Amino acid sequence: MIILNETIIIDQDVHADWLNWLKTVHIPAVMATGHFNGYRILNVLNSPNEGFTYCVQYDTDMEQYNVYQQAAANHFKNIHLKKFENKLVLFESIMQVVN
Repeated sequence: MIILNETIIIDQDVHADWLNWLKTVHIPAVMATGHFNGYRILNVLNSPNEGFTYCVQYDTDMEQYNVYQQAAANHFKNIHLKKFENKLVLFESIMQVVN
């Protein structure tokens, strides 16, 4: 299994609006692409950054991850960055489950 991990550092002043948008708009749209089997939202408790730090993890396999990257990833990332312009930092990691 592959996990697409999106780490987001969000400013405190838009935190509540962002979290609501993430749960009600962004994640449902990403899941509707059909490339992921599940997701989880994690709050990073020991982040050295100002604001709030979250990880959103999407479960998939490498084939579906590659299709998502080519077909939709930039679209969703650009929406995210534009909607909360200058209010967040977003970066991605790809992880493989080993157990």
